[in-house]
Amino acid sequence: MTLKTLTFHRLGNGAAAQFSSAPPLSLYVHLPWCVRRCPYCDFNSHAVAGPLAQDDYIDALLRDLEAELPRVWGRPVLSVFIGGGTPSLFEPEAIDRLLSELRARLPLLGGAEITLEANPGTLDTARLEGFAAAGVNRLSLGVQSFDDGALKALGRIHDAAAARRAVQVALKSGFERVNIDLMYGLPGQDLARALADLDVALAFDPGHVSWYQLTVEPNTVFYSARPELPAPDALADIEAAGLERLAGAGYRRYEVSAHARPGQECRHNVNYWQFGDYLGIGAGAHGKLTLAEGILRTAKYRQPQAYMTHAMTGDAAAEQRWVAPSERAFEFLLNALRLTDGFTWRQFAERTGLTPLAIRPQLEAAAAQGLIALDAAGARATVRGFELLDSVLEAFLPEAAPA
Repeated sequence: MTLKTLTFHRLGNGAAAQFSSAPPLSLYVHLPWCVRRCPYCDFNSHAVAGPLAQDDYIDALLRDLEAELPRVWGRPVLSVFIGGGTPSLFEPEAIDRLLSELRARLPLLGGAEITLEANPGTLDTARLEGFAAAGVNRLSLGVQSFDDGALKALGRIHDAAAARRAVQVALKSGFERVNIDLMYGLPGQDLARALADLDVALAFDPGHVSWYQLTVEPNTVFYSARPELPAPDALADIEAAGLERLAGAGYRRYEVSAHARPGQECRHNVNYWQFGDYLGIGAGAHGKLTLAEGILRTAKYRQPQAYMTHAMTGDAAAEQRWVAPSERAFEFLLNALRLTDGFTWRQFAERTGLTPLAIRPQLEAAAAQGLIALDAAGARATVRGFELLDSVLEAFLPEAAPA
């Protein structure tokens, strides 16, 4: 079926339309400190240089949030994600205070998903139980590998034994959901070692596994001193075998690198991928809000001290920009096509303010190549389209702006 046979309301010549409703809203909170920066990490993280000023930073987070609130009055919040850095460096009492203050300022939905990222090298039973008591109901463990040699090559502060202990304790500490974050394509890794890593994770039977390839990003140690990584053919073999292993264990691949038991999908990240809205507070945090005037993206000051100084004056945003109508389709598809279920035509129209007719030619061309599947409800990437997703998305890049 092609888009020509589907029924859409044509909006003039395909120009931007009024948004019919606000999308779901999430909150991202960035805690930027870690024990040391890993050589592959390109996130906004900063090695701890002394005692953490946890209360001062939380004060800044709350002032940052208060400055954002007029844009989202009355909108319920479906999820909170505390990322980093290494958020588990903060004391459970500090996380308890943060979540209590957030609840006092935002209408969190009943049963809202509240995620904390954690490093196995910073955890013990008391801390994990404290985080659960504070209201964290989803824990994302940055294990990366259960192999001591791989962990050393990655510059992680924990060893394989600590990783195993952290998973065991997390599964017993009262969290409704536990995710194991695992990499493949590591320095010196072959197929057997990659699958052995995955088998250890699956033996714990977590609700969710994030399994993704190590990539070398600019502005990292690995970029300037590149380690020896598996060749492309070896990576393809690892990916194919790992996906088969995950599916055989009962995990559904619902996004490029996310695999979950039924009902265990990460609601916060799904909202990102469905082009939902999110407030971003904290050093370097990004946000996206759908407002009457259009779609606004924000970015906060990256350096922690600069962020705290600006946040306390009510002006933590280092950048604010409106997403041009010509950019909305690409930004939507950049996220939505990562989902195995793809998107619906209604989602596209409601989240972008555009008619689906605006992307008709590119979708039909991709469908003709077997990269996209179309039906009356929406569109999704095929198995081959998933493998060539970057190429699929190139067709939707907006034209270069005139000089």
